[in-house]
Amino acid sequence: MVKSREWSRKTREEVITLHRKGNGYKKIAKMLNIPRETIGSIIRKFKAKGTVETLPGRGKKKMLTLTALRYLKRRVEKSHCVTAEERRKDLSDVGTEVSAQTIRRTPGNEGLHATTPRRTPLLSPKNKKSQLQYAKSHVDKPQKFWDSVLWTDETKLELFGPMDQHYVWRRKNKAYEEKNTLPTVKHGGGSDNTAHTA
Repeated sequence: MVKSREWSRKTREEVITLHRKGNGYKKIAKMLNIPRETIGSIIRKFKAKGTVETLPGRGKKKMLTLTALRYLKRRVEKSHCVTAEERRKDLSDVGTEVSAQTIRRTPGNEGLHATTPRRTPLLSPKNKKSQLQYAKSHVDKPQKFWDSVLWTDETKLELFGPMDQHYVWRRKNKAYEEKNTLPTVKHGGGSDNTAHTA
């Protein structure tokens, strides 16, 4: 069987002309002696592309258009802690249908990777400033100083949100940016224990 893309432009134009005149696939196929499946393919491609021309470009095509790709990238960078399924629904809402697997692959091609977020204590701006000052004042302490520190008091931490697996979309070397971390607070449920200085 001759593939639809191998039919001449004139033949494809005849198919479209006959279809516009109200002829069905079966009748057109009989009139032009072309398989009914080929008639359907020519008409569907014309409706989708608006032309009977053989468009340039062969090989595997990208699943996402540049517009959809930019939209996905903006959404991922704006809200890191979302699932591929949620992103698939986002694209579906704007008329782009792709699988969740495609969503998982695409950000990776843009330098964004789904990883487990680092768990960090939830700190107020005041506490952040205090801890930063403490770290700066101790950064040059010799190893002998740290060997003498007594680490005690394991503190139970509770993770925000459900205790299931979390993922964030982030770029390399951005693990400890606040938007890529999972906040924890003292006491309550959870399973993390952290050592503190005496």
